[in-house]
Amino acid sequence: MIALELLILVPLAGVVACLVAGRFAPSFARVVALAATLGFAAALLSLAGEGIFTGQALSGVRVAQESVPFWDLRIDGLSAPLLVLTALLGPVAVLASWKVEERPAVHHALLLGLQAALAGVFLAADVVLLYVFWEAVLIPMYFLIGVWGHEDRRHAAMKFFVYTFAGSALMLVGILMAIFTIGATSIDSLVAGRVALPDPMVVFWLLAAGMLVKLPAFPLHTWLPDAHVEAPTAGSILLAGALLKMGGYGLLRLAIPIAPGVFAEVSWIFAVLGGVGIVYGAAVALVQADLKRLVAYSSVAHMGFVLLALSTGGERGFSAAMLVMVSHGAIAPLLFLLVGQLYDRAHTREIARFGGLGSLTPRWGTALTFAALASLGLPGLSGFPGEFLAVIEGFGAWSWPITLVMPGIVLAAAYNLRAVREVLHGEVAGEWAGIRDLTAGDLIPVGLLVAAVIVLGVWPRLVLAMTGDVFAALALVVGTGA
Repeated sequence: MIALELLILVPLAGVVACLVAGRFAPSFARVVALAATLGFAAALLSLAGEGIFTGQALSGVRVAQESVPFWDLRIDGLSAPLLVLTALLGPVAVLASWKVEERPAVHHALLLGLQAALAGVFLAADVVLLYVFWEAVLIPMYFLIGVWGHEDRRHAAMKFFVYTFAGSALMLVGILMAIFTIGATSIDSLVAGRVALPDPMVVFWLLAAGMLVKLPAFPLHTWLPDAHVEAPTAGSILLAGALLKMGGYGLLRLAIPIAPGVFAEVSWIFAVLGGVGIVYGAAVALVQADLKRLVAYSSVAHMGFVLLALSTGGERGFSAAMLVMVSHGAIAPLLFLLVGQLYDRAHTREIARFGGLGSLTPRWGTALTFAALASLGLPGLSGFPGEFLAVIEGFGAWSWPITLVMPGIVLAAAYNLRAVREVLHGEVAGEWAGIRDLTAGDLIPVGLLVAAVIVLGVWPRLVLAMTGDVFAALALVVGTGA
């Protein structure tokens, strides 16, 4: 299906169009970028009739095998939910950066380039192509942070690049070991030939290292808070919403299937890393003075639930991990969007300087309260189903030690409610007397994310229906260790 290629080509065409528009009418590049992201969404929706939203696999057009031997695209139950998430976040990121004045054409071109690279990661059916797109993601994100970020943006951009590139280098070694041993680059062929690996333990951990950095798992997370705090709002939206999901996706797509026996043997390590991440991320978030850094550390905690769910090695555990990833992909961008909107008005994110904003900006305050409740896992919103299922499955797999993550759940409520209380309630700080509330234009991206959080909260089956039987098959492989 040519539509799979369009999921990469449309945003890439948008990159070119933005740069051309930037030479003649820089402000028009915003419209071009928005059109390109809507075109991406339309191309994805056009595949609904092919069954991709009910778990059916679909391959792209195999052309020019002599000149482009690694070009092989496929969408299935593992990639479909994350592609839908990417389609949602594209317009949100463009709208969030609508008022960027510094080189808007280049800024929006980088957003589209990042969307194309993310789509390539989720579509690649060849491990070489997967790695190319995996690395390509670094380029636009590096420049978004380094050029359009805040005061310490260059340090944060370099730290992001060094950490993630180092993880990718280890992953490349694992990929090359698998390719040279099995003699194929197709992901299906590598998985099918896994019995030929002489040392699957080494291959697994090399692959997992790069993916755990990207997730990010404790203690490989230290690049994330700096990257989020210094990134522009649109960069934080795509970083939290889609880029972090590459780690969980990579584990499910490549690392676990290529060495299921090793994963079954070491899955307890994932449970430990996940549990520590849940408690540590929440505890550190609770004491943050910067509102954006608080949201950044909350991502460490939420990604801990992904690792905990994966560690169970069962179908429902894998499903819980996907639910958490998709839910976090809506909640965290909503929080970063709201923090960015506040920063544009107040030029500070210091929690102690605020107070009483709920009466001054009722629209923004309502949205922040909603996002905080979703983040703490209120039933009926998207944060609840996946994390609840992750804990239930974790208890089934690991019994009473899972109770050690409960403080993290309590602390999640504490840091979210603390942010709401100190920013929205109490005595009104005089310096914000004239602060503006959200406009109709500001509410459009907020509304898109709020709708996603509500829909996923009351209808998590929407995500699970997309996965089909992919997790049942993976759980069977892990259970046999074959």
